[in-house]
Amino acid sequence: MNIALIAHDAKKELMVQFCIAYCGILSRHNICASGTTGKIVSEATGLNITCFLSGGQGGAQQIASRIGYNEIDLLLFFRDPLNPKPHEPDDMNLLRLCDMHHIPFATNIATAEVLIRGLERGDLEWRDIARG
Repeated sequence: MNIALIAHDAKKELMVQFCIAYCGILSRHNICASGTTGKIVSEATGLNITCFLSGGQGGAQQIASRIGYNEIDLLLFFRDPLNPKPHEPDDMNLLRLCDMHHIPFATNIATAEVLIRGLERGDLEWRDIARG
Protein backbone atom coordinates (compact mmCIF):
# COMPACT_ATOMS: atom_id res chain seq x y z
CA MET A 1 0.00 0.00 0.00
CA ASN A 2 1.00 3.61 -0.52
CA ILE A 3 0.94 5.57 2.74
CA ALA A 4 1.30 9.35 2.98
CA LEU A 5 2.52 11.12 6.13
CA ILE A 6 2.01 14.76 7.06
CA ALA A 7 2.42 16.41 10.48
CA HIS A 8 2.06 19.99 11.59
CA ASP A 9 5.10 21.33 13.47
CA ALA A 10 3.59 20.76 16.91
CA LYS A 11 2.84 17.12 15.97
CA LYS A 12 6.07 16.13 14.22
CA GLU A 13 7.58 14.50 17.31
CA LEU A 14 4.36 12.53 17.83
CA MET A 15 4.58 11.33 14.20
CA VAL A 16 8.19 10.26 14.77
CA GLN A 17 7.23 8.31 17.89
CA PHE A 18 4.28 6.71 16.07
CA CYS A 19 6.50 5.65 13.17
CA ILE A 20 9.13 4.25 15.53
CA ALA A 21 6.44 2.20 17.29
CA TYR A 22 5.00 0.88 14.00
CA CYS A 23 8.18 0.77 11.93
CA GLY A 24 7.82 -2.96 11.32
CA ILE A 25 4.42 -2.49 9.70
CA LEU A 26 5.31 0.68 7.83
CA SER A 27 8.49 -0.87 6.38
CA ARG A 28 6.36 -3.28 4.34
CA HIS A 29 4.68 -0.42 2.45
CA ASN A 30 5.57 2.50 0.20
CA ILE A 31 5.73 5.71 2.19
CA CYS A 32 5.74 9.30 1.03
CA ALA A 33 5.61 12.43 3.14
CA SER A 34 5.71 16.17 3.15
CA GLY A 35 9.33 17.34 3.23
CA THR A 36 10.21 18.03 6.84
CA THR A 37 8.02 15.28 8.24
CA GLY A 38 9.53 12.74 5.86
CA LYS A 39 13.08 13.81 6.62
CA ILE A 40 12.78 13.57 10.40
CA VAL A 41 10.81 10.30 10.31
CA SER A 42 13.33 8.75 7.92
CA GLU A 43 16.26 9.85 10.09
CA ALA A 44 14.64 8.47 13.25
CA THR A 45 13.43 5.16 11.79
CA GLY A 46 15.58 4.34 8.78
CA LEU A 47 12.40 3.97 6.71
CA ASN A 48 12.70 4.64 2.99
CA ILE A 49 10.45 7.66 2.47
CA THR A 50 9.80 9.64 -0.70
CA CYS A 51 9.85 13.26 0.43
CA PHE A 52 7.94 16.03 -1.30
CA LEU A 53 8.08 19.74 -0.55
CA SER A 54 7.36 20.95 2.96
CA GLY A 55 3.63 21.10 3.69
CA GLY A 56 3.32 24.88 3.57
CA GLN A 57 5.38 25.07 0.39
CA GLY A 58 3.21 22.69 -1.60
CA GLY A 59 3.90 19.24 -0.16
CA ALA A 60 0.28 18.79 0.87
CA GLN A 61 -0.81 19.71 -2.66
CA GLN A 62 1.64 17.18 -4.10
CA ILE A 63 0.11 14.49 -1.90
CA ALA A 64 -3.39 15.71 -2.83
CA SER A 65 -2.47 15.33 -6.49
CA ARG A 66 -1.43 11.73 -5.90
CA ILE A 67 -4.72 11.08 -4.13
CA GLY A 68 -6.50 12.44 -7.20
CA TYR A 69 -4.55 9.99 -9.37
CA ASN A 70 -5.37 7.08 -7.02
CA GLU A 71 -1.73 6.71 -5.96
CA ILE A 72 -2.30 6.99 -2.19
CA ASP A 73 -4.10 4.31 -0.17
CA LEU A 74 -3.84 5.73 3.35
CA LEU A 75 -3.14 9.19 4.81
CA LEU A 76 -1.79 9.83 8.29
CA PHE A 77 -2.06 13.58 8.88
CA PHE A 78 -1.29 14.62 12.45
CA ARG A 79 -2.90 18.05 12.68
CA ASP A 80 -2.50 20.70 15.36
CA PRO A 81 -6.11 21.73 16.08
CA LEU A 82 -5.14 24.51 18.50
CA ASN A 83 -3.08 26.68 16.17
CA PRO A 84 -4.68 27.76 12.89
CA LYS A 85 -2.38 27.53 9.87
CA PRO A 86 -2.30 29.93 6.92
CA HIS A 87 -2.53 26.94 4.59
CA GLU A 88 -5.50 25.41 6.44
CA PRO A 89 -7.76 25.60 3.35
CA ASP A 90 -5.22 23.34 1.57
CA ASP A 91 -5.40 20.93 4.50
CA MET A 92 -9.18 20.80 4.30
CA ASN A 93 -9.00 20.23 0.55
CA LEU A 94 -6.68 17.29 1.18
CA LEU A 95 -9.18 15.72 3.58
CA ARG A 96 -12.04 16.41 1.16
CA LEU A 97 -10.13 14.57 -1.58
CA CYS A 98 -9.67 11.59 0.76
CA ASP A 99 -13.43 11.51 1.28
CA MET A 100 -14.10 11.78 -2.46
CA HIS A 101 -11.65 8.99 -3.34
CA HIS A 102 -12.48 6.73 -0.37
CA ILE A 103 -9.02 7.05 1.17
CA PRO A 104 -8.91 6.21 4.88
CA PHE A 105 -7.18 8.96 6.85
CA ALA A 106 -6.26 9.73 10.43
CA THR A 107 -5.81 13.21 11.86
CA ASN A 108 -4.76 12.04 15.32
CA ILE A 109 -2.75 9.23 16.88
CA ALA A 110 -5.78 7.28 18.15
CA THR A 111 -7.28 6.93 14.68
CA ALA A 112 -3.84 6.30 13.18
CA GLU A 113 -3.34 3.35 15.52
CA VAL A 114 -6.70 1.86 14.52
CA LEU A 115 -5.83 2.20 10.83
CA ILE A 116 -2.28 0.84 11.15
CA ARG A 117 -3.50 -2.17 13.12
CA GLY A 118 -6.21 -2.72 10.51
CA LEU A 119 -3.53 -2.52 7.83
CA GLU A 120 -1.49 -5.13 9.69
CA ARG A 121 -4.50 -7.48 9.86
CA GLY A 122 -5.30 -6.99 6.18
CA ASP A 123 -8.51 -5.06 6.76
CA LEU A 124 -7.55 -2.42 4.18
CA GLU A 125 -6.85 -4.80 1.31
CA TRP A 126 -10.09 -3.74 -0.40
CA ARG A 127 -8.10 -0.72 -1.65
CA ASP A 128 -5.89 -3.04 -3.72
CA ILE A 129 -8.93 -4.91 -5.04
CA ALA A 130 -10.76 -1.66 -5.93
CA ARG A 131 -7.68 -0.35 -7.71
CA GLY A 132 -7.56 -3.42 -9.96
